[in-house]
Amino acid sequence: MIIVGLNHKTAPIDVREKFYLNPAQQDLLLLELKNHPLISEAFVLSTCNRTEVYLKRVDQTVNRDFVIELIAKVRKSPVDNQLSHHVYSYEQMDAIEHLLKVATGLDSLVLGEKQILGQLKKSVDRARELGLLSKYFNILSNIAIRTGKKAQTETDVSYGGSSVSWAAIEMAQQTLGTLEGRSVLIIGAGKMGELALSNLHNRSVSKIYLMNRTGEKAEDLAQQYGGVAASFWDIKEILTEVDVCFCSVGAPHYILDQEKIAQIMTLRQGRSLVLIDISMPRNIDPAVAKIPGVSLSSIDALDQVVNANMKKRQEAIGQVQEIITHKMAEFNQKWEKLCSLNDSDFFEAAQS
Repeated sequence: MIIVGLNHKTAPIDVREKFYLNPAQQDLLLLELKNHPLISEAFVLSTCNRTEVYLKRVDQTVNRDFVIELIAKVRKSPVDNQLSHHVYSYEQMDAIEHLLKVATGLDSLVLGEKQILGQLKKSVDRARELGLLSKYFNILSNIAIRTGKKAQTETDVSYGGSSVSWAAIEMAQQTLGTLEGRSVLIIGAGKMGELALSNLHNRSVSKIYLMNRTGEKAEDLAQQYGGVAASFWDIKEILTEVDVCFCSVGAPHYILDQEKIAQIMTLRQGRSLVLIDISMPRNIDPAVAKIPGVSLSSIDALDQVVNANMKKRQEAIGQVQEIITHKMAEFNQKWEKLCSLNDSDFFEAAQS
């Protein structure tokens, strides 16, 4: 087994953007791996904070460079060897331990965040649908997901707020002093946008606007959380009104550029504007930060927000590591046992 990837610890956001794989690109990469004679099993995890390729390989010619070249092929971009030092690889037991750290949130930007477990499960399920999982990864992924759930329920590693959206809201509150009585725009009604809505619901904000490419979803979520669904055609007027904007769209281009925000700031009559971009790739032009009166933050700034709230979670790291060690031993025992079974007995035993 080998893992090849990069994350928020090894690569800044501008590098992570170059390796990020949207769902269609993930499927293309999975199909490339499925058709390769040196790959027996695989799944791909690509989020705002990491892109990782998990492989069961036939021999060691499948390595870091092999994966980097495949990602470049799928993204239709040239291989940039100057970025390769941001990419890590783990093999055998080190790879298994890394996967379990990812599942438990020990390797997350926000220690103990819960969202990564759902993202991991979704990645595994997609690979399974495409026929890329067999005995080894079926057993390992099952144990990884159980490990994540056990860490969340039996330790304090996920104590309090834990998601990227939660951290973004904390940052907005620190920047403004309070969110009470403030008006907010959320762009994007995906998972992080919905989490932001949920967190804002209890912050006594005066008004929440929600924009999304699919208007029906925006309407449903706005109704659920007491917000107002809005059209992208009204973005200039709404940004002129609100105090803070959270952007979580994942479009392949900037939807808010320097020129547009500069025009909006001339209409705000000196009122400051807080912009927090939790998209991957980023959807707010970084040059916007140069405009007077604008506070722009991206994902990489969020770790500053949560440090003060991390003491209780950090105290749980030892407990989580013990769970991981136990689960690694459990995996080895189960794998050795299942290697002796025929295929007809495998799936029943793997779920036990």
